[in-house]
This record gives sequence, C-alpha cells and structure tokens, in this order.
Amino acid sequence: MLQDESSKITRMIILGPSANISQTELVRKLHMMELPITIKSTCYGAVVNGEESAVDKAVEKARNLDYCNIFTKDRGFPPGDPRRCRAKRGGAREGFHQLEKEFELLGFVSEALEHPHKVSLKKPKKVPVDTFKEVVKECEK
Repeated sequence: MLQDESSKITRMIILGPSANISQTELVRKLHMMELPITIKSTCYGAVVNGEESAVDKAVEKARNLDYCNIFTKDRGFPPGDPRRCRAKRGGAREGFHQLEKEFELLGFVSEALEHPHKVSLKKPKKVPVDTFKEVVKECEK
C-alpha cells in the first residue's frame, strides 16, 4: 500500500562553512536515528523527506550536532522528484544558485549565533549643531 505523499514534507539540512561535521557524518547520524524518513546526501548536507513529526525530529537532532553551523529550510519537492532532479533535467536544479548565494552568508549567521550582541532598532538621535561645533573646536585644539 502506498503512503499518501501529500502528508510528507521535505527539509534541506545545510552545513555552514565552519561546521564540525561532514556531509558523510551527517547522513550517517541521520540513518542511525532509525526514523521512517528518506535521506539523500547532497553537496551541501542532506535532504530528508517523510512525515512531518519524523522530519522535525531528524532536523532537531541534526541541528543539535552543531547548532550554530547547521541550518535548515523547506524544500517543495521530495528527493529524486523528476520535476526538480538534475539527473533527469540536466544542469543545476532550480534554486541551486539561490542556495549558493545563501551559503555565502552562513558564516556571518554562524558567528552571530555564537557571539550574540544586543541590538537596538531605534534610530540614533541627531547631534545638535551647537554640540557638534563644540566637538569640532575641541578636536582642533
């Protein structure tokens, strides 16, 4: 009996440039979880597909391996789907170039996760002209 594919989700697990784990190790650890999911090794990490609860559990455990350097995002198609599989279409799959650009930013995201700083979203107040003139005079001395 075939399972209903509409109840399954697909997530990409992406290793950041400073990840302490390789794609091979990631896939091995995902398999060792013995969850009812499909796992596909990729150049950037892995793609997992299955029931939402099982995929969420796999993603959570994978992120815990190196929380600041392992990222995840939704993928609209399961692994090997002929509409997106480059083996059947030829060339880079749609979305690969977007992922490539996102990967360039992951090092900055990792650093921000490892060393969080308090951020203020309030615009700084303008310095009054008289105060600015006083600062300039002091600097000229």
